[in-house]
Amino acid sequence: MPVFSVIIPVYNRYEQVQRAIDSVLAQTFRDYELIVIDDGSTDSTGRVESLYSSRLRCIRQANMGVSAARNHGIRLSCSPHITFLDSDDEWNPGKLMSHKRYIDSFPLIMIHQCDDIWIRDGKRVNMSRRYLKNEGDIFLKSLDICSISPSSVSIASAIFEKYGLFDENLPACEDYDLWLRITPFEKTGLIADKLVTRYSGHEGQLSAAYQGMDRFRLYSILKLLDESGEKLTAAQRGAAEECALKKFSILKNGSDRRGNAGLSATIDAVRNSFTGGYCTRKYYQSLLQI
Repeated sequence: MPVFSVIIPVYNRYEQVQRAIDSVLAQTFRDYELIVIDDGSTDSTGRVESLYSSRLRCIRQANMGVSAARNHGIRLSCSPHITFLDSDDEWNPGKLMSHKRYIDSFPLIMIHQCDDIWIRDGKRVNMSRRYLKNEGDIFLKSLDICSISPSSVSIASAIFEKYGLFDENLPACEDYDLWLRITPFEKTGLIADKLVTRYSGHEGQLSAAYQGMDRFRLYSILKLLDESGEKLTAAQRGAAEECALKKFSILKNGSDRRGNAGLSATIDAVRNSFTGGYCTRKYYQSLLQI
């Protein structure tokens, strides 16, 4: 049984995914399995399996989105620790070794991540302090932003048994949703070294594909309160309710400003059903159907 399962979901990124795969194969720590999930690509991505032969498992599925692709990889994995690499990112050669050392030093920490380098439109950028990564109890920060990047994280496989897989109903912000389910109850570790290079500003990124992205985050907060609200501390529950109200306001103002009557009406209906810190499931699910 390998120590790590490395899961790369990919859709129509033939050239980028080769860079990602090469960065995994260059790891100094070798006890891993590499699983590439081709999410119904229509370009040359299907050639990856023949290019890399026995050095990876390449599984093709119908196009169902990144959550379904990652979940497929998780179900196929046979390791105690799961790592992910987005097909447009790449790893430093020492990343898995750093994860192994961290796990050996802190065996009770079930989820941890490393720091990363950001490249936007081909240039390295310094992110604002808001995006600096933290360790320990990061639930409050996870409400504000997506505080863990999939390409940076290592997760004990038992986490998925306890908190579930990625939500396949979400077309985007699926990682935000997962961290919200985990971070209220688990401490998050941090390796301060920058061991991932993340690329943004190119075509095909989910963040540019959908309007009103906060509706997906609002859905996740309302779902958390519905499904786990009684398990949250009073402070956690209050912070989640406050964040939901803020996102209601942001979405309402944005939809009215753009003249998006459908989204505005949906926000009103969901907001009106949000009473006592809870929202009826059918209402918050409507945020995904606009």
